[in-house]
Amino acid sequence: MARSFLILLGLSVLAAGLFGALHNQLSYSVGASYFHDLKFPQFGIAEDWRNRAGAALVGWRASWWMGLALGLPVFGLGLVLVDRPNRFRALGLAVLVLALILALAGAMGGLALGMIAPGYAASLPLPEEIGNPAGYLRAALMHEGAYMGAALALPAGLWIMWRARRGAGPKERKKA
Repeated sequence: MARSFLILLGLSVLAAGLFGALHNQLSYSVGASYFHDLKFPQFGIAEDWRNRAGAALVGWRASWWMGLALGLPVFGLGLVLVDRPNRFRALGLAVLVLALILALAGAMGGLALGMIAPGYAASLPLPEEIGNPAGYLRAALMHEGAYMGAALALPAGLWIMWRARRGAGPKERKKA
């Protein structure tokens, strides 16, 4: 089971990093100024990488750790509570899929908010040097939404592992 834990943790880090890299391709399309005005300087991206490749690199660097933040507690709890290795692996993969779905839903919710409320950017204390405040806001809301969606996967994942705990059949789970 320890090997399964490590594999799931590695998959979680990989999935989070790849999600960030791919997510940034869309957010770069809707708000490149978010990257040029904030993220590229923040992450020390070289001038010749300040494009989609740089956005993908920023996405990886900004999100791989979410795999650890989700995986360590959820898979750790599963390691202690779930007694069947196949069940543990299946539940772990289900939690990863759920986290990706929630992160995507959060990102799309942020994008929708940014698209239906562009006037909201005018009321925010954004730095004056931002080239495109509406695009900046769309990308920023996408990022915040993705983090919030992924964060919701933590309690959901813990609940999934708790419900599958050792010796808890359907009748015992209803009492919990």
